[in-house]
Amino acid sequence: MALTDHTLDSVRPLLSLQNINISFGGVQALKNVSFDVLPGEVHCLAGENGSGKSTLIKIITGVYQPAGGASISFDGQSYDHMSPVVAQSKGIQVIWQDLALFPEMTVAENIAFQTVLGRWPRLVNYRHMRELAIQALDRLGVLLDVDAPLKSFPIAQRQIVAIARALVGEAKVVFMDEPTASLTQSETDHLLNIVRTLSGRGVAVVFVSHRLAEVLDISSRLTVLRDGGLVGVYPTAGMTQSRITELMTGKTFDNHVRAADRTTGSKVLKVDGLTRRGEFDSVSFTVREGETLGIIGLLGAGRTELALTLFGMSKPDSGAITLNGHSVQFQSNRAAIDAGIAYLSEDRLSLGLIQPQSIADNLVISSLHKIQKNGVLSDSRKQQLVAGWIAELGVKIGQQGDAISTLSGGNQQRVAIAKWLATDPKLLILDAPTVGVDVGARAGIFDIVAKLADAGLAIILISDEVPEVYFNADRVLHMAQGQIVGTFDPRSCTLQDIEAAVYA
Repeated sequence: MALTDHTLDSVRPLLSLQNINISFGGVQALKNVSFDVLPGEVHCLAGENGSGKSTLIKIITGVYQPAGGASISFDGQSYDHMSPVVAQSKGIQVIWQDLALFPEMTVAENIAFQTVLGRWPRLVNYRHMRELAIQALDRLGVLLDVDAPLKSFPIAQRQIVAIARALVGEAKVVFMDEPTASLTQSETDHLLNIVRTLSGRGVAVVFVSHRLAEVLDISSRLTVLRDGGLVGVYPTAGMTQSRITELMTGKTFDNHVRAADRTTGSKVLKVDGLTRRGEFDSVSFTVREGETLGIIGLLGAGRTELALTLFGMSKPDSGAITLNGHSVQFQSNRAAIDAGIAYLSEDRLSLGLIQPQSIADNLVISSLHKIQKNGVLSDSRKQQLVAGWIAELGVKIGQQGDAISTLSGGNQQRVAIAKWLATDPKLLILDAPTVGVDVGARAGIFDIVAKLADAGLAIILISDEVPEVYFNADRVLHMAQGQIVGTFDPRSCTLQDIEAAVYA
């Protein structure tokens, strides 16, 4: 239900910030930002990467201190600034995108260890820990084996563990940073229901997401930041995704179907009856020169497993792969790379890029042979290669030697794409290329994909977001339970046709 002006006037905010300013190295990250959250509401904090969302959350939780003149009020008490200890003790909890959980520990230990141990060392009361964990999960309406190690659970259930941990901490407001970035639609629906449960119990939730459909579905109000400044606070009732995009970026984007007839192009990849037991079965398709083939499906459909097999990371049990008319059997991913296949992993942070290393090192790591001179790596060739791709893909960087982690998600993804384009591939496999990337950067990435296809590159685009493949692929394959169960032509079907099949 949308909040009315009367509601806003009659309910005292649980959390209120006024005149928030902060600078880093002479760059003002937040400029006179005001922000408030009402008790029990679901409030979305929106903005592109670099707009100041994370900085604002870190000020609220005491990680950063705002400049003088700021005012922070929480639950009727006023503060010049917060500290992490005070924020936690007052019931302010944050679930970061990386969750900050311990895979080797049990569910119960992850949920309750901080509460049981407190700030000082003491003997662990495991019975009390289990009781706290079970009670927190019960409040969410979830049943999990609290004695099982966390690593045995998928990411969706780990999210629930992180939420339960917040409840044990007597949360009054929970900030969720991109909680659905790695979830399928069904898992996302379950998480959103849990958010509604929290709201119904009086816990306020501040939701940060690049998936604008979720924003409209779950929140009652929306605060938009752009370049560190406050654009405004809006009720989500009557709001549209395109309007939110315009508020976030200051630009308008025209989604249109890019599909074209690619049947005249030569076959780059042909897959016949490819099978890997327990992962996918009897998969057959072709990808032609200049074609973008979309593969859509929920988690467990076998999409990534298929991609890893095409990339030589795993071997099929049966079936055939033909690349440019030649039968291939890759013994490793290096053999696939040498043959002209590039694979952009869905896990950019841990598999796609090496975060502590430089932008330049990340970009050239798959094509070192290009920067060798007399068997020795040449710095001048490296700089030239990197500069060329940075310019070609429009990557916004400071210096080539800066750590890749200093870039926004969208620019990191452009570097990851450049890393593979530098290998001169014949086939580029993009596995969920926009995970953790904001809406403005997404549009830029898909412009790059279209440009590459127009230049003749064959592309496989894997996603669990139907609009991504509908608007950007020439054909769409629907994969479920390891098999291709449907084929769609975006020129002759609607977005809803594909969504109905995928989410049936």
